[in-house]
Amino acid sequence: MAEKGSAAEKAEKPVAPIIAEKERPSKPGANTKIPAAPASVPPPALDDLVQTGERPSLPPLPAAGPWRSYKELVSSLAARIVEGQKPLRVLQSIRWDNSVEEQFVKSRYRELPKVDAAWYASIDLGFDPRAKTEEFEGIAKDIDAMLGEEDAIGAIMTETALQYRDVVRMLAARGTPHFYAYSRKLYGSPKDKFPDGKHTVRDLGHVLYEILTKIDDKSLGPPDARDISAEDAARELNTRFALYFGDNAVRVTADDTIISDAAAGSDYVKVRTGALFSARDIDILEAHEGWVHVATSINGQQQAVAKWLAKGPPRTTAVQEGLAALLEIFTFRTHPRRARRLNDRVLAVDKAEDGASFLQVFDWFRTEGYDEEECFHNTRRIFRGGVMEGGAPFTKDACYCKGIVLNYAFIRSAIEHNHPELIPFLFVGKVAHEDVPVLARRVADGVVRPPQYLPPFFRDLNGLAIWMAYSTFFTRLGGEAISDYYAKLFARAG
Repeated sequence: MAEKGSAAEKAEKPVAPIIAEKERPSKPGANTKIPAAPASVPPPALDDLVQTGERPSLPPLPAAGPWRSYKELVSSLAARIVEGQKPLRVLQSIRWDNSVEEQFVKSRYRELPKVDAAWYASIDLGFDPRAKTEEFEGIAKDIDAMLGEEDAIGAIMTETALQYRDVVRMLAARGTPHFYAYSRKLYGSPKDKFPDGKHTVRDLGHVLYEILTKIDDKSLGPPDARDISAEDAARELNTRFALYFGDNAVRVTADDTIISDAAAGSDYVKVRTGALFSARDIDILEAHEGWVHVATSINGQQQAVAKWLAKGPPRTTAVQEGLAALLEIFTFRTHPRRARRLNDRVLAVDKAEDGASFLQVFDWFRTEGYDEEECFHNTRRIFRGGVMEGGAPFTKDACYCKGIVLNYAFIRSAIEHNHPELIPFLFVGKVAHEDVPVLARRVADGVVRPPQYLPPFFRDLNGLAIWMAYSTFFTRLGGEAISDYYAKLFARAG
């Protein structure tokens, strides 16, 4: 037997080379055989790794979907309101074309404009009234179901949705007395009483009429020269708004399709092509259209939850128009003739409600010193959408003077009762007064964002507080007795 580990045994078991012969190059530079890549091995199937009995079960998705916060619910409902109101264009739907004025002038202001229900039927509303009515009623029902009938934010949104429903019904009734019925429901009437339960908007109109018609404009200073073109007015306003709104660009353009001298949208202002403006007019447009109408639109657009604040249903009209007119007063930019024009519209709406026809209201404006073109435009504002024979006007113009009084009372009461923090929320979007305390309380939880754009004296309320304090003081100081004292003094001087 050979000895373990002998030379013979070692010779029978040669050591394997480190590199296989077929892989070793024969000499430098010679072709080398490259070994074939190993075949790709597919990953094992899931069933090979996990037995069927060991796989966890997948629960079914809940029918109601993922949990949603209160803010998510409000945001989704508000978005439906904003989307639903998009095709509603009240003023566009009751707009008269130039042929109506041409016909009226041709008749030498003696024939009623030929505008009735059949005439309005030729103007497409852009939506199906029945379907749109059902849409807003469905939104209102969903608000109650999702937020509860007692929810304060939900109540605002429900009222907003139902108002848009009634706007649809009003527009569907153009040229009929039913148009007026919905207009009065939505915008109010000169016969409406103020919160004191005694005085009406018409009462205020008559008081202002007596005061304003006695003012001699010539004694107040030189007349304002209206020599600025619409294009130049637009350029000046663009410069001012660029400073006020910064990155939120607001465009001002001249436009030949609008009826009034100026009109504001969500981020724009239009001035009527061909109109001439004074420097005072531009100051008024800056405050009225820019600081109020455009600013409240942009502040509303910045709401991530309370999105409905970007749009103005009729319930917000008195606050919007009254606040805009009030800013003209606070900044000393307005003048008696403009105040008379606003007040005369209230009286004209009242006359039309009581049966005055288009011709009678037109003639009344002429007796108040307006030229024929102004008379036509003023009267058209009141009869558009309504009935030419009288008794059924568009009542929106009653909101201006009503809004001035109510906004003034709101601001003064907020200061008197130590709630000045509520005042800036008049600018948070398109609001009604009853919305303001509700909205202010929801800033802390993020439902509402405070307004970004505020006029200077609404950012620092010191001056406004003094104004209101002395306003209250003056109204309680003697009243008629002091007025009579000075009246006698003036009489002696005369």
